[in-house]
Amino acid sequence: MMSSASLPANRWFVLVAVMLAFLPVVLDMTILHVAVPTLTQSLNASGTEVLWIIDIYPLLMAGLLVPMGTLADRVGNRKILLIGLVTFGVASACAAFAQSPAMLIAARVLLALGGSMIMPCVLGLIRKTFEDEGERAMALGLWGMIGAAGAAVGPLVGGALLEHFWWGSVFLINVPVMLVVAPACYVLLPRVEQTTPGKWAIGQALLLIAGMILFVYGIKAGFGGKQPLPIIVLVVVFGIAALTLFVRKQLRSSEPMLDLSLLSHPAIIAGLIMAIVASGALAGVELTLAQELQYVLGKTPLQAGIFMIPIMAAAAVGGPVAGYLSNRFGLRLVATLSLLISAGALVFLAQSDFHDPGFLVPFALAILGLTLSIGLTASSIAIMGSVDASKGGAAGSLEATGYELGTGLGITLFGVFMSSVFSRAIELPSSLSQALAEQASRTIGDAYIVASELPGEQGAALIEAGKAAFTQTHAVLLTAGAVVIAALAVVVFFTLTEYRSLSRAHH
Repeated sequence: MMSSASLPANRWFVLVAVMLAFLPVVLDMTILHVAVPTLTQSLNASGTEVLWIIDIYPLLMAGLLVPMGTLADRVGNRKILLIGLVTFGVASACAAFAQSPAMLIAARVLLALGGSMIMPCVLGLIRKTFEDEGERAMALGLWGMIGAAGAAVGPLVGGALLEHFWWGSVFLINVPVMLVVAPACYVLLPRVEQTTPGKWAIGQALLLIAGMILFVYGIKAGFGGKQPLPIIVLVVVFGIAALTLFVRKQLRSSEPMLDLSLLSHPAIIAGLIMAIVASGALAGVELTLAQELQYVLGKTPLQAGIFMIPIMAAAAVGGPVAGYLSNRFGLRLVATLSLLISAGALVFLAQSDFHDPGFLVPFALAILGLTLSIGLTASSIAIMGSVDASKGGAAGSLEATGYELGTGLGITLFGVFMSSVFSRAIELPSSLSQALAEQASRTIGDAYIVASELPGEQGAALIEAGKAAFTQTHAVLLTAGAVVIAALAVVVFFTLTEYRSLSRAHH
């Protein structure tokens, strides 16, 4: 315990600076969800391109968070954070003025690179700046709140910007923020900091990223049905081989990048699976809803953002609620019940008519946001509660990787599944040529693009067919999501048995 005199005087300013740095990174996770329809039409992007535009960000982040965290420990958080801020600002400007889907995907790659430098440094700096445990808990609480709130207002900010400006504004908004934050961090952050000696294994980092991207690309290509089967199998096999090699290197290395020995705890495995599934379900449901609200119900991006407020607002409250309930009733019960209730909410939403939402649909959305967020926090409690303080950093990077991976996989699987259900459900007008029929049956976005090229009545008929098919698709998707989450609840109930005895010991 340090006396207050020896604590750094500007520590709360440091907290404000790093939280401002963190905000755009979190906003970028969800700001694009409501922009998808506008973006698809403006850039004439195919369904697969749209998935990559949204998805490349969380996927690359998942691969980069751990390597960048270890690099920051070697070189110093301040340096890596400043480089990350500049990269993020430049990438935002590139994304805003992208002329084609490929350019936008490249800009998102650069954004992920910047974001993955910012995220671990923020936590590292909070850990180093706040020596006092009480203050640190408060600082981390504020950090968590900014994280939840940022992800929550993403769709709203995106919708409000699209109401008045072109789609690039959802990226351009980051530039003025970075112009304020980067100089503030430069001035406020301590110039001298302890670093850990040792070399940085760039080969391991590249293996991890290559393995993830190949594996996910294989899933997308496989369901998209555009690539021949041997190529898909080859890509997936290469992906799995790279990931296996990465794991073997981690287990043999004296200084591994990811401490895989942590996975010997059943509670950590349960926590990781919860993190991946809950964040994936949240991202996938938001993406499905944003498209349903705009394409089928004809809402503006802002109206879609407002419709989704219950999910976001409730998700922001979930964290503190989960902490309180876990202390009171034990983690196992809270985690299992929250997952079961969210599965129930998904089944209800799958059957609901969004044309006439009444009171029940927003209520179900709020329940879903709250319970999934409780599930996410429970995963954090399970992971962090199973390790010694000395391994907190390694466990934290493992957990953050789980979130990003969940978001990326959630968008991939929902998107790919959505496209395959949609193409089976749509009843195309017979007058369409083979090529146009193929394009229109991929996704509802493609159906709208094709309809805009057709004469009046034909176009209108195609849009009606697309809307009917998407309503069916959304019901199938949400029901399937509910089944997965219910299965997860059963897994969690049986894996977290060791936690029951712990919670008893506390009473």
